[in-house]
Amino acid sequence: MKKTEFEELRAERIMVGKNAVALLFTGGKDSMNAIELMRNRGYDIACLVTILSANEDSYMLHTSAIEITKLSSKALGLPLVIGHTEGEKETELGDIASAIEGARNEFSFDTIASGGIASKYQRSRIDEIAKQLGLKAEAPLWGINQISYLQKLVSSHYKFILTSVSAEGLDKSWLGREIDQRSVQEIIRLSKKYGFNPAFEGGEAETLVLDCPLFERETLRILQSEVDWRGNYGRLLIRKAELVQKE
Repeated sequence: MKKTEFEELRAERIMVGKNAVALLFTGGKDSMNAIELMRNRGYDIACLVTILSANEDSYMLHTSAIEITKLSSKALGLPLVIGHTEGEKETELGDIASAIEGARNEFSFDTIASGGIASKYQRSRIDEIAKQLGLKAEAPLWGINQISYLQKLVSSHYKFILTSVSAEGLDKSWLGREIDQRSVQEIIRLSKKYGFNPAFEGGEAETLVLDCPLFERETLRILQSEVDWRGNYGRLLIRKAELVQKE
């Protein structure tokens, strides 16, 4: 019987274990860049872990366009483990721990990493989950200068869009907008004027990476989407997307 793509990826990584990492993955700029940084530190990416929350206002989890991680993981050539939660504050932590533990039963790793930059709430809870499971916790982006970080992402050919906005100064025109250097300068200006985190670490916006250096053969293309605007915040609802060959 022919092995599935998932089984082949699992076979490649199941024996790695030591110095291998599972990464909490959203398909956004931060978790994507965390993959690159962990590889640069000498880690093997054993698998990605995505948590689907029934509560779009989860305190812990990125929820906008989260279903697209199934395509993103394929573009990365990495196996994806999906967990589920109702997204209730604090009780969702047990669901996150269960998903990570389930991933470890399939893929051998000793570290869990995330794309956290400045949220002490999220980092403290991921650290506690790691401790409970006997894992090391890494946050390679922690404490990074958010302005320099945004500028570097764009100059490093990360192509990403905003899939949600929920901060004063960010209106519905930002939804689905690709972030280039001009956009970065505008975000910096608005963040100073309205007092939000320029890299959106406070949940002011969520992102989706369409292309980056980690995508070797394919890139994401959105075929159908619509804006769901709710007065002062909103989301880009992606109805259909696909992977296409890079030119």
